[in-house]
Amino acid sequence: MHVFVSRIALSLLGLALAASAQATTTVTGQISANLTLTSACQVNGAGTGAGTGINFGTLSFGTATSLFTEADGQVLGGGGGALSILCSSGTTPSVTVSAGSHDGLSTGGTRALADGAGNFVPYDLYTDSGHTTLLAIGGVINLAASTGVAQTVNIYGKAVGKAGLPAGTYTDTVTVSLTF
Repeated sequence: MHVFVSRIALSLLGLALAASAQATTTVTGQISANLTLTSACQVNGAGTGAGTGINFGTLSFGTATSLFTEADGQVLGGGGGALSILCSSGTTPSVTVSAGSHDGLSTGGTRALADGAGNFVPYDLYTDSGHTTLLAIGGVINLAASTGVAQTVNIYGKAVGKAGLPAGTYTDTVTVSLTF
């Protein structure tokens, strides 16, 4: 009987060892991780995404009398600084300044501000503060290849007064696009 009990004890010990050997088995594998980044830009600190309605800034000629001869302004983005473009590294952005709402409706400039009552103030856009380099309708401003640092885009305006302009608020909306 002693031999029989020993055999049972050894069998149970073998089963216990086999069970504990299975409990400590280790398997290895991997986790696959990925992230896809697409090129993007910010205009005046705001993300562009895709689509329309991006605010490229404001060109204000200020306040003048209806007898003014010339008024100057600069396109300012958010925070009062010049238009700012920040794009993904490796992209080469360009800004296209297209048509305004009243182009060609007043002699003395390629663009025009309108008061809504058929009166127009002619103006032009320039890429320099001295108003020597005209930015034509459809004109393109090519920027340097982006390094991930914001680039300043200077756009200046010069409005020209003319006889017979009534007092009022004159406005225009110019279409601008950013390609990168």
